[in-house]
Amino acid sequence: MSENTLHLQYILHLADDSLILGHRLSEWCGHGPTLEQDIALTNLALDLVGQARYLFQHAATIDDQGLTEDDLAYFRDVPEFRNHLLVELPNGDFGFTVLRHFLWSTFRLMYYKALSDSSDGQIVSIAKRSCKELAYHCKFSSTWLYRLGLGTETSHRKVRDAVDLIWPYTGEFFELSSYEGALLESKIALDPMTLVSDWRSVVHKTLNDVNIPIPEIRWSQTGGKNGRHTEHLGHVLAEMQFVQRAYPGLEW
Repeated sequence: MSENTLHLQYILHLADDSLILGHRLSEWCGHGPTLEQDIALTNLALDLVGQARYLFQHAATIDDQGLTEDDLAYFRDVPEFRNHLLVELPNGDFGFTVLRHFLWSTFRLMYYKALSDSSDGQIVSIAKRSCKELAYHCKFSSTWLYRLGLGTETSHRKVRDAVDLIWPYTGEFFELSSYEGALLESKIALDPMTLVSDWRSVVHKTLNDVNIPIPEIRWSQTGGKNGRHTEHLGHVLAEMQFVQRAYPGLEW
């Protein structure tokens, strides 16, 4: 596999994470627990879709087959997506969504800050721009995690149950995919394992503050970064890609 192809796979991995999680959050539009949180979740979704678009545009300039950002978002099938499994999971209740977003946005913010040394200047530019938005995502989700975790018996239980369900998917954050490993020498990508200590420090402190134990799980759900997904991604794509596939040629 050429370095150009590996480079494309890496950018698609970053873009797919933002696109799929953005779509998941958009599903809360009109269904939030309060009007304020309904609007807030929708704005988080818009941030992520915007970040995905910048990355797809960049990927389209690297691709040598003449594909566009719309082709990359709407005309790839499940095995061609490279997102983490965590972001494709159904939203569940508000506590599940908040916890998932806290775990993912904390990781993504650290990851994008570390990408400031990437040799791909466009990735650096996108990452720096995205960090401003992701900092708010972390603040929003962590604030609500404290409110729910230290709230009622019911809200605490729901967050605790969400931790048990989500935790097995977090190990994939730190797995080094083949395309990431191949791009380390050229400094286009970085090894996510270098972030595990800082991520765990933030996450463990937050969960300890709200009296939620870390599950003792020694295995991880993996495969998303290499195109092996849960059945949930197929349902997401069927909804997200329908209009473009039914009426080809539409533009964002």
